[in-house]
Amino acid sequence: MTDVTSDPSQLYRPVFAADLLIHALDQNPDAPAVDIGERTLTARQMRDQVSRYSQALRSKGVGQGSQTSMLSLNRPEVLFTMAANQVNASRSTPLHPMGSLEDQAYVLTDCGAETLIFDPDTFTDRARQLADMVPGLKNLLALGPTELGEDLDALAAGFEPQPLVAPLVDAEDLMGISYSGGTTGTPKGIMSAYRGGAAMTMIQMSEWQWPDEVRFLICTPLSHAGAAFFTPTLLKGGSLTVLPGFDPETFMRTVEQQRITATMLVPTMLYVLLDHPKFDQYDLSSLQTVFYGASAASPTRLAEAVRRMGPIFFQFYGQAECPMAITALRKEDHDPEDLTRLASCGRPVPWVHVALLDDEGNEVPRGEPGEICVRGPLVMKGYLNKPEQTAEAFAHGWLHTGDIARADDEGFLYIVDRKKDMIITGGFNVYPREVEDVISTHPAVSAVAVIGVPDDKWGESVKAVVVLRPGHELDAEELIALVKEHKGAVQAPKSVEVVDAIPLSALGKPDKKALRARYWEAAGRLVN
Repeated sequence: MTDVTSDPSQLYRPVFAADLLIHALDQNPDAPAVDIGERTLTARQMRDQVSRYSQALRSKGVGQGSQTSMLSLNRPEVLFTMAANQVNASRSTPLHPMGSLEDQAYVLTDCGAETLIFDPDTFTDRARQLADMVPGLKNLLALGPTELGEDLDALAAGFEPQPLVAPLVDAEDLMGISYSGGTTGTPKGIMSAYRGGAAMTMIQMSEWQWPDEVRFLICTPLSHAGAAFFTPTLLKGGSLTVLPGFDPETFMRTVEQQRITATMLVPTMLYVLLDHPKFDQYDLSSLQTVFYGASAASPTRLAEAVRRMGPIFFQFYGQAECPMAITALRKEDHDPEDLTRLASCGRPVPWVHVALLDDEGNEVPRGEPGEICVRGPLVMKGYLNKPEQTAEAFAHGWLHTGDIARADDEGFLYIVDRKKDMIITGGFNVYPREVEDVISTHPAVSAVAVIGVPDDKWGESVKAVVVLRPGHELDAEELIALVKEHKGAVQAPKSVEVVDAIPLSALGKPDKKALRARYWEAAGRLVN
């Protein structure tokens, strides 16, 4: 692997993810960096482990341009491996821990994964199944003692730490592929370039409101949004505490005991905290910034949170195609007396171009609804092996988010509807077509439409509206179990309603807008 120090043509080379990571680990080597499980690691110890893991992966042929994938819950080795992938310039694709076997096998096959890295405590059986279904997998590497494949942790322990050196990559080189569902019924591989990762970190550092002393608590999956806070926290001179998952009382106890100053929550987690019977028994006063995003928040619940926890909330808005940093609603914009403003996703950050466009690609007048469209280095390269969907997403020279919003006179954006049918439940994306395809296989189902309906806990919950075949009956729990088996628990409907007919548009297509209106008529917007 070529490094940046040996090539004079790199005079104007930008800074990318590995450069930022290495700088973050080098600047305060003896300071605590990560507290996860029962282990506390300094930046030096973290750096040494990253070096060992990068060498171990290279010994298995995982180098620049190699495609890896990870299936794990939160544990220290996840961070070591993710950082090692950056240093090695290998591409990574996370597998959703709650995803179905079918979807995970599709993702591994589609992205061309050669190496599967997995948590042996939780996913050994699933890794074995995936190995049988995906012949392209060459390496099965476990994050600890294993009966399947090879113990990556033990392999890494056999290497001596070496200085970390940033790889020689170009801005447009493929850094990783993440997967999102889609209207075609199969997940789409979202290709992220090195410029995008660097742009996101730059926006986080420059535009987001951090405490002076950062002690960050991560309780969301490291394989997804949680890891995005790792490098910025260390660049701020802070440390991270990582929980295996979100448990409200464990969360509150950890904040109190470790005097946590910052965290990230999806709105559903915030609601669970506010509703917890022991909420007022814990001292959460050390919290200075609560970052939240991934789904729309209820303005009423957000106002309650500000009143009970203080003006500590900061909202970010983005999507996998343009991650996390399109707009920001700052702490000072969270006025609990102004529910209208609390319904906003904030104003565009200076590092991206944002416009509200109509279907012809024209900017709509101020105050009129239009689709949020984005330009800038944050934007994805495209969808893997899907040129038609890529062209659609980049119509008129903009990335189309699928979110319909209006702008007020001060430039704040308010998402009022979703152009696409995607449901956001508890911060996770659910694509109705994928759920409908499963439900349609049931012999009792004649027609089905899946929509998101308002839910006080989840923001939106998945609802299946079903027309039965003549002479058939339906057990709702059986239908829910069917989806859970094929798509996972997140995708499974929370409710099933049997109707005589699904409303149709003038073209004879299911009219999702009319169907959703039945359940959203009391809401002031079509997101919750």
